[in-house]
Amino acid sequence: MYTKIGDEKLFKEASLNGVVPIVAHALDKVFSGNIPEHWMAEYNKIGQRIESYMNELDEVSSLLANNGIPLLALKNSGITRGMYPYYGACPMGDVDVLVSKKLFRKAHKVLTNEGYKLKFRCPFEEDSLEAAEHGGGAEYSVNLPNGEHLWFELQWRPVAGRWIQPDQEPDADDLIQRSIPIEGSDVKLLSPEDNLLQVALHTAKHTFVRAPGFRLHTDVDRIVSSQKVDWSAFVKRVIQLRTKTAVFMSLAMAKSLLGTPIPDSVLKELSPAKWKVKLMVAWLHRVGIFEPDAPKWSKLGYIIFVSLLYDCFSDLVAGVFPKAELMKEQYHFKSSGLLPYYHCKRLANLVLRRVNT
Repeated sequence: MYTKIGDEKLFKEASLNGVVPIVAHALDKVFSGNIPEHWMAEYNKIGQRIESYMNELDEVSSLLANNGIPLLALKNSGITRGMYPYYGACPMGDVDVLVSKKLFRKAHKVLTNEGYKLKFRCPFEEDSLEAAEHGGGAEYSVNLPNGEHLWFELQWRPVAGRWIQPDQEPDADDLIQRSIPIEGSDVKLLSPEDNLLQVALHTAKHTFVRAPGFRLHTDVDRIVSSQKVDWSAFVKRVIQLRTKTAVFMSLAMAKSLLGTPIPDSVLKELSPAKWKVKLMVAWLHRVGIFEPDAPKWSKLGYIIFVSLLYDCFSDLVAGVFPKAELMKEQYHFKSSGLLPYYHCKRLANLVLRRVNT
């Protein structure tokens, strides 16, 4: 590809998709370091930043461990710290971690005592511990010793997407119990099956193409390529959580785009109806698989596409109208008479508060 389309065009396309350091790493391996300086300059810049992120992650994990709080690194954070040591090829905009819900407030206190400031990047989010706790996690802003700025996400829900309900994502305590240690660190890593399931759902949360876009599929590829996945256990968990459609699309796209070695038997077992696959694939091609920061959907189109991620109609209904207990917990009310009001409020939130479609 490099010799066919040329250096300038490839660098431009890689920049538009946020994968310059990833491509630089691949080119460096192919050409044994004999590549233009602008590739390696970006790779080295990202490498220094991610090294500072990982050092901070280790520091935080030790602080929390000393306070009796196990910490799991999620998504790219876990992949980078636990299985893919090429920091320059692991661009990320934040560090994501998971703790038990019952220890969430305690972890928050440890972080704020260390100078972490609770602050959501989304202007529509309320910067309060209560809102963070009920929403599934908090974001913190912190300046690192080397001058880098870090967004740190502390979660007790491993996915916490708008379309996915709590009973459709793995339980944090179960994930912690099945986690594996990382040598030389207090950070824990999800088991291979849990790790793959979590990143697949996270990719679906971003509707496969929204920012960070193509980079999401490299998470799936790196887990499958570097860890031994018990495919039978993995498929069983996906089916139990009723997330076959979302996970199938994530795995199928990684296999199609990156050649990820996912068994055909797994894809066959998880595949939804053929009409749904054809419709979703055609739609993704129309909105564009690449250039994640470009507009992808209208608000209505986004809602319709997300509705296709549900395996069954009952889950779609639950996604639009969650159970009364969940509504009361999220919006802090007790009277069932207030349910219609808060359902309307939630629907308005889902429809109107899309920042980038």
